[in-house]
Amino acid sequence: MRYNTIRYEVEDGVALITLSRPDKLNAFTPEMMREMIDALDRTDADDAVRAVIFTGEGRAYCAGADLSAGTRGFVDEGQQSLMNADGSVNYGSQAARDGGGLLTLRLFESKKPLIGAINGAAVGIGVTMTLPMDIRLASDTARFGFVFTRRGIVPEAASSWFLPRVVGVSKALEWCYSGRVFDAQEALDGGLVRSIHAPEDLLPAARAMAREIADNSAPVSVALTRQMLWRGLGQSHPMDAHRIDSRAILSRTASADAAEGVASFLEKRPAVYPDAVSKDMP
Repeated sequence: MRYNTIRYEVEDGVALITLSRPDKLNAFTPEMMREMIDALDRTDADDAVRAVIFTGEGRAYCAGADLSAGTRGFVDEGQQSLMNADGSVNYGSQAARDGGGLLTLRLFESKKPLIGAINGAAVGIGVTMTLPMDIRLASDTARFGFVFTRRGIVPEAASSWFLPRVVGVSKALEWCYSGRVFDAQEALDGGLVRSIHAPEDLLPAARAMAREIADNSAPVSVALTRQMLWRGLGQSHPMDAHRIDSRAILSRTASADAAEGVASFLEKRPAVYPDAVSKDMP
């Protein structure tokens, strides 16, 4: 796929996906959704990619949905009509699905660790798309807003599931009820981001975090750990986690990665893990 709204590059095992509509503050469109999903398919399929960073071009990360077409900007009718012949809404249509949710569900499924380097305004879908990312870093110029109630709509992109799990239900409700825009310090205090950086230090900090993962951790172990922790948020009893942990431990202790991990530890050298996400996931 040729990209018009994002840039995609890979350097030394780290993929950088940059939202690239700077003249529109990287406002989100159905085209951007499709391109981001395609980029995630590429990172999952490429065993050379060990971590993925998301950022924005220019002074914003993503200022929300592109509303230049009015409320129609919320709907992607590229595949199937939203309306039935009698004029009623066809809720079973692909077009009835929230595009932000299609993206966040794909982010949730990622086999690679995801790092958000939030360089500026992240509002509406601009912030909800970051919730399935594993680690979020912010520039001190970043601003955040779950502004849906101020637009007469409701939270989207499966954020009603993700946001309370990231920051707790009380903080999630406060931010969503008020719809106000808040600064990076409040995002840090509320647990939405893990650190704040000067603008020129943001990407280097994200790259350093990605490098720590890429240089030291077995990629199959990282992929499994990501799914175990995220999916574990929906489990009703620790026994569910115990069953999954037991299967995963039995599988990985018999792997070439585990043999290499132990050998490199005993020999006091960096590990070179042989297993690949594309072919060795249990």
